[in-house]
Amino acid sequence: MQYGLLGNSGLQVSRICLGTMTFGEQNTEREAHAQLDYAFSRGVNFIDAAEMYPVPPREETQGRTEQYIGTWLSKHGRRDEIVLASKVTGPGRMPYLRGGPKLTPDHILAALDASLRRLRTDCIDLYQVHWPARNTNLFGKLGYQHLAQDTAIPIEDTYGCLVDAVQQGKIRHIGVSNETPWGLMQYRLVGQVRDWPGVVSIQNPYNLLNRTYEIGLAEISHRENIGLLAYSPLGFGVLTGKYLDGNAPPGARLSRFSYFDRYSNDQAVKATRAYAELARQSGYTPAGMALAFVNSRPFIAANIIGATSLEQLGEDIDSIDLELSEEVLKKIEEIHGGQPNPSP
Repeated sequence: MQYGLLGNSGLQVSRICLGTMTFGEQNTEREAHAQLDYAFSRGVNFIDAAEMYPVPPREETQGRTEQYIGTWLSKHGRRDEIVLASKVTGPGRMPYLRGGPKLTPDHILAALDASLRRLRTDCIDLYQVHWPARNTNLFGKLGYQHLAQDTAIPIEDTYGCLVDAVQQGKIRHIGVSNETPWGLMQYRLVGQVRDWPGVVSIQNPYNLLNRTYEIGLAEISHRENIGLLAYSPLGFGVLTGKYLDGNAPPGARLSRFSYFDRYSNDQAVKATRAYAELARQSGYTPAGMALAFVNSRPFIAANIIGATSLEQLGEDIDSIDLELSEEVLKKIEEIHGGQPNPSP
């Protein structure tokens, strides 16, 4: 396993992070514990969760992911060996969660306390804002449409509450997720003006079908030392090639939940086929090549992988030992140039 610092946090995190959003929906508690055991045995010390997980979010299952992680931590007593991350839900979804979640101090503190109870810990190492309160382009939207009467909670109010939680010892570090360049730099500016603990990471989608992070955010990662926690590195599993030619493997996410269609448009399918063919011609599996590409990017702090089986998990973790040749990287750029970002 490879390890590196998470921004300015001082935390040493594994380059592979275990994503857990299948725990409680596609994976039982026993299966979740088996995944955690296996990942830990392979050197993974970084676990990412969220109060809204598992996905797809449902009132009946909300919080199960954190509960399963909590019972595992309690069972094995490995809390001091794990870097634990979770997230507070942004507004606009899930009316069953506190009557509709908001990024106000009362909602944030209620969410944080509930996560701490489910995780059976007194401190979360990295606590992230799952998505912004303001109207902006996220979750597959490229174009920004401005609302003159945006009544969103100001970033400063949300940030200040998180700083209070740091001072109270409930969280160690602050991160954001699904943020834009403007939003990330607003956090940076407010933090500098207020002399607050800085944001140490940003969790956004990044994969062969969606490299929009490179357009504006990658420079910020380098210049401000705010590493990317890349989620959906396989594009909901599409980049494994298992959905090509109309295949729908039983139990797979896109077979079960058809509305996860961001990576399934015609242009994405065309690009996926090209990447899969390149991988096989070069001696890689499609999943291995796709993950190794993400692992190799210099602005990546961690690659968040997720799996529903130990076999998948093993292959995903094995990607840390793959080094793509210059020739393969050049051919990836050629495919990208002809089919850039088909799934933003």
